Amino acid sequence: MKQFALMLLALCLLLGGCSKIFEGSYYHVEPHQNQNSPLVQDNIMVSNYVGLCSALIGYVESGVESGLIFVPNYDQTYIGQDIPTAINHVMTTNPIAAWAVEDITCEPGSSGGQHAVAVSITYTHDRTEIRKIHRVTDAEGIQNIISGVLTDFGTGVVMLLPADQALDYAQYVDSYADTYPQTVIEKPQVVVNIYPDSGYTRLVELKFTYQTNRDSLRTMQDQVHSVFESAAAYISSYEQEAEKYQRLYYFLMEFLIEGDYQLETSITPAYSLLRHGVGDKKAFATVFAAMCRESGLDCQVVSGTRGGEAWYWNLIAIDGEYSHLDLLRCRENGKFAPYSDEEMDGYVWDYSAFPVAS
Repeated sequence: MKQFALMLLALCLLLGGCSKIFEGSYYHVEPHQNQNSPLVQDNIMVSNYVGLCSALIGYVESGVESGLIFVPNYDQTYIGQDIPTAINHVMTTNPIAAWAVEDITCEPGSSGGQHAVAVSITYTHDRTEIRKIHRVTDAEGIQNIISGVLTDFGTGVVMLLPADQALDYAQYVDSYADTYPQTVIEKPQVVVNIYPDSGYTRLVELKFTYQTNRDSLRTMQDQVHSVFESAAAYISSYEQEAEKYQRLYYFLMEFLIEGDYQLETSITPAYSLLRHGVGDKKAFATVFAAMCRESGLDCQVVSGTRGGEAWYWNLIAIDGEYSHLDLLRCRENGKFAPYSDEEMDGYVWDYSAFPVAS
């Protein structure tokens, strides 16, 4: 009987091997079944305030929910006041903690005869979301990440970056969508959150909201890309730049329903213009410019006024010489016709922002 009792005791010890028994203000840390689980972390040892902060930051950036920090060499006179200070420091200065953590609690006590601190962290963004944070170092990297998310109609992105590399994110989204209307079928509404308010490193959270569902946007994107591919093929046999611009103009006009169009604004400018003949002045100019660029032609979008009304048109380069091209004016006159600066009667634009059209 005694032998059976000893065997039973040994079995209980094996099954409860993950438990931590404490003497002090708390009793134990709940056992976990997977010793390698990244959500629980044990056996970290620190001896001062800096080490305590580093340990907490390590927990947060790994998405750890609970753990033990051993402090046998920490001056116990100060640890009681250092703990709340360290928690506040981490939650207010560490970008990931400021974004992802709801609360950190640290309870001092002992484990196995050593002074220790039991840590518990609750998150507003879990470990999976923390792992998806993009770490970037320069403006080009930031732009590439945002562009990729926009191309795939993602609902947002989170980036960790140096504070001196911050962009005007909403402006970049707006500019990218205007430059690539064949890719960004609908320009999303943008919400920007930055954590924390100061510091050398910031976490930037961008949230994108669309009126059209993702599957529909992808279908529209495929259809628009097909038209762009057809446009590039349509002018591929022409060698002169003037001919290519002219042929692209006629190609675009052929996509207007029954040779006509509705001058209206749409949330899906390239798709609406190419598939339904519905578009405003900006849609005409941005779609034509994008078609030109995909065909290797230099084409810019100019914003200004015509006859006192807000207007958009293009600036094209033929053999190195720039000319204005207003597609709607061409449509009104029934012919493709580039103009110099002097011939743009009634138009006003920022002359310093664009090359001279001679």
